[in-house]
Amino acid sequence: MVKFPQTYKFNGITGIEGGFKVKHTIGVLMENKPGVLSRISTLLARRSFNIDSITAGPTRDHAVTRMTVVVEGDEYVADNAAAELTKLEDVLGIERMTAADSLSREIMLIKLKAGAKERSGIVDLAKVMGANIVDVTESTLMLEFSDKPEKIDVLIGLLSDCEVLDMARGGAIALSTGK
Repeated sequence: MVKFPQTYKFNGITGIEGGFKVKHTIGVLMENKPGVLSRISTLLARRSFNIDSITAGPTRDHAVTRMTVVVEGDEYVADNAAAELTKLEDVLGIERMTAADSLSREIMLIKLKAGAKERSGIVDLAKVMGANIVDVTESTLMLEFSDKPEKIDVLIGLLSDCEVLDMARGGAIALSTGK
């Protein structure tokens, strides 16, 4: 059974003992070549950046990959991470993103024990939150939910009374709005 923290995250700020950590999103355009993702994650790890998530995928140009990196820390940490990334020759561009000028999404699959007593409550919660039921057996339900990371945290908190059998959560993807 998976245990969840009793704290919630809102607007990218996570309450922790002794203070707050802020999540910073960095968009990276890089050449689509073998080993580039590994070099980037190794660079960030060597410099001791606290990586919350790292996600990469193709763009409309098959020679270019877009990576979304979310790091925790203050502005100095985020600026430093962006500066380190610009030093790599395979990196074509860096963009710092904020909640005000970008849109960010994550995806989660969560498998819950759902007997006759629990099933209707889980189905109702899924409808209210906008989650999709993607697998049903006699004793389990699997939900798929794609939204802002904060709303995924809220759904997880609301499901904390349920027995979670398994869960997979993808990293953040983000794009700047407008322009």
